[in-house]
This record gives sequence, C-alpha cells and structure tokens, in this order.
Amino acid sequence: MTLLADSDALAAFCRRQAAAQFITVDTEFMRDRTFWPILCLVQIAGPEEAAVIDPLAAGIDLTPLFELMADRNVLKVFHAARQDIEIFVKLTGAVPAPLFDTQVAAMVCGFGEAASYETLASRLAGAAIDKSSRFTDWAQRPLTERQLRYAMADVVPLRAVYEKLAARLEKTGRASWLDEEMATLTDAETYRLDPAEAWRRLKLRSNNRRMLALARALAEWRETTAQLRDLPRSRVLRDESLQEIAAHAPRSAAELARSRGLGKGFAEGKFGTEILAVIERVLATPESDYPVPPPRRDPPQGIGPLVDLLRVLLKLRAEESEVAPRLIADAEDLELLAADDRAAVKALGGWRLEIFGRDALDLKHGRLALTASGKRIKLVRLDTPESAAAQ
Repeated sequence: MTLLADSDALAAFCRRQAAAQFITVDTEFMRDRTFWPILCLVQIAGPEEAAVIDPLAAGIDLTPLFELMADRNVLKVFHAARQDIEIFVKLTGAVPAPLFDTQVAAMVCGFGEAASYETLASRLAGAAIDKSSRFTDWAQRPLTERQLRYAMADVVPLRAVYEKLAARLEKTGRASWLDEEMATLTDAETYRLDPAEAWRRLKLRSNNRRMLALARALAEWRETTAQLRDLPRSRVLRDESLQEIAAHAPRSAAELARSRGLGKGFAEGKFGTEILAVIERVLATPESDYPVPPPRRDPPQGIGPLVDLLRVLLKLRAEESEVAPRLIADAEDLELLAADDRAAVKALGGWRLEIFGRDALDLKHGRLALTASGKRIKLVRLDTPESAAAQ
C-alpha cells in the first residue's frame, strides 16, 4: 500500500495517472461536528497502481490532485458519488469530469435500485469487502494498516466493477440510459447549498402561510448560521424545534424557552435572540409575501386499483429489462400516469416509453391485460374495438 503524504510524491503519482483512460476514486471524511465535511483521505486506483493520499499531511499541496480531477481526458469512476463530489465542489468549485457512477450504472444493468459496493465488488470483482472500519476516526494520525487496507479496498476492486458494468452497457446499448441520471449528479448546482431554499428540505405538513413563512426564514437563518460557524444544522437548531417555533411564533425568550428541545439558556442566548429577531421580521412582513402552499394533488377517486396494476406492470417490465424500477418510474409517476395519458412523467419518453410507458397506456385502455401462468405474470394483448380504432 502506498500512502502519499508529501507534495512531490503526490505530483508524481498524479502525472502517471494522467495517462490512464480511467481512475477509480473514493474519499474518507468526517463531519460529525462540522457543517462542511473534513477531507481526511483520497483513494485513487489507476490501471497499474493505487495510492492513498493524506490531505491532512503537513504542508501537502493538493493542486496536482485537483488538476487530475479536472482532466477531461481521464474518466473518474466513483461508487455512490454524491458525497464525494460535494467535497471536491467545496474545495475546487467544480465537479470532477468526466464522471461515471457505478451505483447508477448498476441500476441500468439489473442490480437493483441501490446496489451496495460490497454487492458489486463480490459479484463483479470476486472481492470480499470488510466494512468493519467504516466508522473509524479518519482524522486521527497515524493511520493504522487496517485503516489503509480498508481505504484501498474501496478503489482497487472498483476497477473491475467499472470494466464489467461498462462492457454490459456497451453490449446492451444502454450507455445513453445513464445520461438523465448523471445529469443531476454532474451539475455543480446540485451541490450549492442556498440558505434561502433550505426550508424545502423540511417535512412540513401545514398549509398555513404564516407558519410556512416562519419556517422558511428560520431555516434560512439556521443554514446561514451553520455554514458560517461550521456547525451541523442540528447543533444550531433541530428540525422538530424549528417547526414548533414556526407553528407557535413565540415573541419572548420565556415563550421560546418552552419550545421542544430548548430551554432558558438557549432562549436567552445569542441563538435565541437571533431567532426572536427572525420571528419579528417575518410577522412584520405583509402576508402577500408569505409563500403559497403547493396545490394539493389528490388522485381521482377510485384510481388506486389502477395504480396497483401499473405497479405490477412496472415490476414485470423492469425485471424483464433488467433495470431498476425506480429508474423507470416512481410512485408519484404512476399516480400521475393513471390519472392522465399525457402526464409530465419520464415514463412517457425515450427508452422508458419503449419498455414501460406504451404498455402502461395500453393497460389503462384495455388493450393489454395481466394474467398469471403458474408463478409468473404474463402480458396478453387484447383485440378490442378501442384498440382497433386506435390502430
């Protein structure tokens, strides 16, 4: 195992990897006590060598690593890349490119909706992954041999995983199926944390506009405070406390102290004072500026059995096509499709239309039926007056 802890060794390693067609990449980080992840290790495996890079080493210059991540001649292969990419975007302002995510590719290749790295490494690379060091403290130095072996195992078998998945995609002609899923992953805006939009992550169950306005303002305050102080959101204010404050709009420290999970010390402290100021500002705002709750989308009465039929069809067609059902349609898509033939859902376009969407419409209109044959579900095309007219 190679541990790179000085700038010259890192630069030399990155120069060698710049000649590779692809590299596999993983990171280890800590964010238990911080808002922003602390990058503790970067693991990279090229075709012929692999190394663990120590970003916490004294005086190390990570510029060659960042240049390699930006080199468009070298494909960067991750598994479940989102958190890794978030780190690089924070450090460099850019998403590593070009990019391949083996978890996304595995959905297209029939490995389920969220195939684990352990599963893919076992089935495609014949490697047994020991995850016992998953929750180790990666910021501690020196690193143990066990930690280094664990870290290296996240990228070395990933080479074979990538090669097998890429070959399957090429053989089946499904490489383009990844494009839509990868578009979100490779968009730098996905990783920009706008405090003004933080309230949308809350599970709000109220349509009260004042409550929504308070939740929006409090969530923005919490996000800004957490980022500036580099604290986890929950260390500033927990979700349940935020929602209770938004619901009751306390106007004094005494009232605030009665909120769930808070107390007199918090209410009379700096955070409590700032929260009360946020509430005063929102309540002084014209109601016309309060957010409008999204319109309720109640499915038409009696549509449930049809949604269930579409769900069975989706599962059947997904299994036959060896692709994860979620990649074709989700529960909301099925409800929208059951209610409207022209619903704005992914299932009615491109490759999804071919393997599911067209059959879904035929099932709705009696041109297709589901039947059982032994332990299997089969599709039966029906010759109906409606289908004849459609032809």
